[in-house]
Amino acid sequence: MNQSLLPRVIGIGVLVFAFIVVSATMTYVVEPGTRGVKVTLGKTTDQFLPEGFGFKAPFITTIVPVNVRQRTQAVRAECFSSDLQQVIVDLRVLYRVPEASVVQIYKQFAGDPFDSLIAPRVQEALKEVTALQTAEQIVKGREEIKQKALAAAKQKIGAMLTVEDIVIRNIDLSHELERAIEAKMVAEQQAAQARFTQIQTQVEAETAIIKARGEAEAIKVRGEALKLNPAYLRLQLVERWNGRSPLVVPADIRNTGALLLPLGPAEKSPAP
Repeated sequence: MNQSLLPRVIGIGVLVFAFIVVSATMTYVVEPGTRGVKVTLGKTTDQFLPEGFGFKAPFITTIVPVNVRQRTQAVRAECFSSDLQQVIVDLRVLYRVPEASVVQIYKQFAGDPFDSLIAPRVQEALKEVTALQTAEQIVKGREEIKQKALAAAKQKIGAMLTVEDIVIRNIDLSHELERAIEAKMVAEQQAAQARFTQIQTQVEAETAIIKARGEAEAIKVRGEALKLNPAYLRLQLVERWNGRSPLVVPADIRNTGALLLPLGPAEKSPAP
């Protein structure tokens, strides 16, 4: 290579490299699910940058990404019930940063605002709710506890951050308290079963009485009907007669007015 061309090639290479560096510092990309905060010489703009590609002043302007996706964080709260029992609640908080709060969150909080804004207020709200319930009520009514704690946390946090939901994963009690609650629940179930058996027995007895009264009334009605219509009884005897005379005949059958069926040829009584 010609020695006179070498400095020129080196200069062109330096210019190309400088152009690439400057071009890289003049552009930015805001990733999906994030918003950009534009900071120029330490001063933050009031409007966030939407996701996408854009240009900025090289070297002096920085684009800081802020995540606006919904996220989940774990919170552990040590609470006390109204009967002074320690209750440890393990929960998950679903939250996100609203677009309108992106710049304000960046200015007021360093890093993720969850630890400094959401977690303490969720714990405080949960402690306030559990303090009004007994340990047994907390275990049985965890959905009610969740809804009240969620409403109180939203009120405390305000509109700066959005708490979407609270999921209670576990409620830990002392072993003695758990056994006491379990024994009480077993006793309540046994009492409920005893009440059900008592009611069932009472219903069966009342049903039997009603059935017996019905049968007695039916017999009474049939008896009165037969008294008023004795010919119907004779007709029933004739229809149900099998062709054989009874072996025992009441002595006063002729005086009762009952129907005396004739004896068949094979059933006549032998001569004395």
